[in-house]
Amino acid sequence: MVRGSSRPRPSLSPHPPFHHGQGRPITNRPSAHKEAEPSTETGCGPETSKSPTVPLNLPPPDPSHWCCRGLGSSGLGVLPAPTEQELRAEDLFSAGLSQEQKKKQVVTMLGEAWSNILELHNSVLLRTDVRVRDYPLMQSPVGNILILLAYVSFSVYIGPRLMANRKPYSLKPAMLLYNLSMVLLNAYIVLEFLLSGWGTTYTWRCDLVDTSTSPEALRMVQVCWLFYFSKFIELLDTVFFVLRKKQGQITFLHVFHHSFMPLTWWWGVTLTPSSGMGSFHAMVNAGIHVIMYFYYGLSAAGPRFQKYLWWKKYMTAIQLVQFVLVSVHISQYYFMEKCDYQVKWYIHLIWMYGVFFFLLFSNFWVQTYIKGKRLPASNDKPKMNGSTSEPIAVVANGKHKENGHVSHYTNGKIVMGKVKEI
Repeated sequence: MVRGSSRPRPSLSPHPPFHHGQGRPITNRPSAHKEAEPSTETGCGPETSKSPTVPLNLPPPDPSHWCCRGLGSSGLGVLPAPTEQELRAEDLFSAGLSQEQKKKQVVTMLGEAWSNILELHNSVLLRTDVRVRDYPLMQSPVGNILILLAYVSFSVYIGPRLMANRKPYSLKPAMLLYNLSMVLLNAYIVLEFLLSGWGTTYTWRCDLVDTSTSPEALRMVQVCWLFYFSKFIELLDTVFFVLRKKQGQITFLHVFHHSFMPLTWWWGVTLTPSSGMGSFHAMVNAGIHVIMYFYYGLSAAGPRFQKYLWWKKYMTAIQLVQFVLVSVHISQYYFMEKCDYQVKWYIHLIWMYGVFFFLLFSNFWVQTYIKGKRLPASNDKPKMNGSTSEPIAVVANGKHKENGHVSHYTNGKIVMGKVKEI
C-alpha cells in the first residue's frame, strides 16, 4: 500500500509476491514491470547480477534504512524524503571536518582574495595615464592609503595620547610660514587651472579630457597632480591642532574631509587625469583655500590682528557656496543631450561630493551659529596684562591654579577698568 493512500495498490505483476529467502528466480516477470531488487550491501537497490538462473538468497531489507522505508513485501513503494534527524546527521558529518581541514579552507579563501586584489591592482596600473606615471605617489594606490591611515590614527588616537601629559606647543612661527605658503600655493593652482583651459579654451559645460601631449594638456596634467599633492600638505592642519592640544577642532567633518579628498583624487588623476569638466571643483576648492589660509594666517599672527577676524562665521558660508557651485556645474551633465565625457563615474562622484559636503557643512553651520553648540562660552576670561580687549583670551605672565590655592593675578591686572587687588 502506498503511504498516504487508503486504497489498496493494484498489483503490477500477475505472479504472487516475492518472499525473501525462497530462492525463486525472477525470470517470469514481464520486462515492462521489472523492478529493482535489494542489494546485499545496503538491503535495497538493484541487483548487480544479471544471471536469470541464479536464485536470490538475500536477507530481508533493513527497515531502518531510509531508502527502504515504505517498501512492501514485493519491494515496491514510495520513497519518503529524509527526515529532519537524518538531514541533521549529514550536517554534523559535514561539520565534523578536522581543524586542519578548516585551516586549509581559510588559507585557500585568503589566497584567492589576495589574488583578486593583486589582479585589481595590476589592472589599475595598466590604466594609469602614461603622462602621470612618473609623478610622486602615482605608481600605486598603496602609498596613498598608508599615508591616510597613518593620518587618521595620529589624529584620533596616537596624537592625543602623546600630548596628554605635555604642554601645548606654541608653533606660532611655523604656523605663520605654513599658512602664508598655502595661500601662495593655492593661488598658483588657481592661476594654472585658468591658463590650462578654464580661462582659455574651456566652455564651462561639457569639456572633455584632453588626452594629447600638447603643451596646454600637459600643463593641465601638472596642475591636477599639484592639486592632489596639496591635499597631503593640508594634513598638517590637523597635526598643528594635535600639537597645540586643540582636540575640539578635530571633528568628524574635519578628519573625513581631509581624508576623502586625497583618496578620491588619486583615482581621478590616475584615470582622467581629472581634466575637463571634472577639474572645475578643484579650481573652486583651491580658490576657497586662498581665503581660508589667509584667515588662518591672520589668526596665528597674534592678538593685534584679532579685530580683523570679524568675518570668521562667513568662512563656513563661503564653503557652502563652493559646494553649490560644484553641484550646479556638474549637474549640467544630466541635462545635456550628449556629453561624451570619458570617465562617467567620476561625474557621479563629483556630484555626490558636492551634495554630501553641502549637507555636512550646513549641519556644522546650524550647530555652530544658529543653535550655538560650538560657540565659546561668554564667561569672564582672563586677559593679557593691561588689556581690556574682549576677544583676547590669553594670560601672559600669569599663574595657574594650584591645589589649596585660589586664583592669582599679576600685578596691575586690569579687569573691567579697575585694578584687581592681590
